[in-house]
Amino acid sequence: MNHEPLAELLRPKTLAEFIGQEHLISPGAILYEALKTAKIPSMILWGPPGTGKTTLALIIAQTLSRPFFHLSAINSGVKEVRTVIEEAKQLAQGAILFIDEIHRFSKSQQDSLLGAVEKGFVVLIGATTENPSFEVITPLLSRCQVYILKNLTEEHLDLLTQRALDYFKNHGLEVIVEEKEALYRTSGGDARKLYNAIELVVNFLKNKETPVVINNSKTLHIIQQNLAIYDKAGEQHYDIISAFIKSVRGSDPNAAVYWLARMIEGGEDPLFIARRMLILAAEDIGNANPNALLLANTCFDAVNKIGWPESRIILSQTAIYLACSPKSNSAYMAINQAQEAVRKTGDIPVPLSLRNAPTALMKEAGYSEGYQYAHNYPGHFVPMDFLPDPLKGVLFYQPGDNLRENETRIRLRNLWKNKYNY
Repeated sequence: MNHEPLAELLRPKTLAEFIGQEHLISPGAILYEALKTAKIPSMILWGPPGTGKTTLALIIAQTLSRPFFHLSAINSGVKEVRTVIEEAKQLAQGAILFIDEIHRFSKSQQDSLLGAVEKGFVVLIGATTENPSFEVITPLLSRCQVYILKNLTEEHLDLLTQRALDYFKNHGLEVIVEEKEALYRTSGGDARKLYNAIELVVNFLKNKETPVVINNSKTLHIIQQNLAIYDKAGEQHYDIISAFIKSVRGSDPNAAVYWLARMIEGGEDPLFIARRMLILAAEDIGNANPNALLLANTCFDAVNKIGWPESRIILSQTAIYLACSPKSNSAYMAINQAQEAVRKTGDIPVPLSLRNAPTALMKEAGYSEGYQYAHNYPGHFVPMDFLPDPLKGVLFYQPGDNLRENETRIRLRNLWKNKYNY
């Protein structure tokens, strides 16, 4: 059998072979129709790893018979971008320029793309796992369509697995998947990781048993013994940021700074780390220590201004502060429950007492009638109803069990003693 990795051997060459992303590439979908008319805009493909971003770019170039240039933001800079653009200018038709991990490009690197994209020398296809609204400069983003790639479903993973089994069978090796849960769980919905797992397990077993039978215990044992081989393309990136977040959430500053060091030594984007801490400060610390969000936001700004390597100190200070802070997910839970109520109850009309009445007609219709201005009452508080009737008395925010929010609970309980069960 070929010595190329299984994921590369089985990479789809056409849309018909592509698995997943039906909302983009099935007949009638936006990319399918664009390819059919040969009118492809510059685009950003945003989605989790292993969902087909690189493959889609290759298929687009091949389908349109366009020259294809592939740059990685990890090891390419302005010089490499300009070289590609100069080559593209000499071509009769616009080339496809695929930039992997475009979120790692600096502002100046992204600026260098603007002219070529604007004039049509290249059709830019950027791939990112990060929200392009935060990572791609506005002038470039405005020149691109953003297409969101979704996680692969179990049905998709079944199809990918069968494709691998057919490949082995065609090369004289029978492989039976007796249990698939461990394969799918370790792959995390990533097609590349799924193929890596299958290939690793088959290579380990093929000289020991015929046919090769894959089950959960074998899969877990073999992958755990060969993690470095399994994680060929550096997907540990996602495992390590997960370990970092869980360590901070778990109030362990020692583990937090260790996983931070792992990311730093691995070349992780400092802004990616800072952004994750900003999210964590609101989700996991919240009102137990509101200063955490302020510090995390300051950290993000400072890392953006200071640059590397000094930013590592700022990241360390913030990670330790967040890990040592009291924890509460009350704000996170509150908005989740409120959104769920909105989905269940729909667009309940705003009570008339809470509506503005800027015109005489609105006043005659009862707008703002019965509204009580809190500052006109003792303690700047009046116990009127602010929720619509179907939701009166529903408690979305439940203060967390920590010093600051326990004080908040006592205050709210005293204010709303007859309405909310604090």
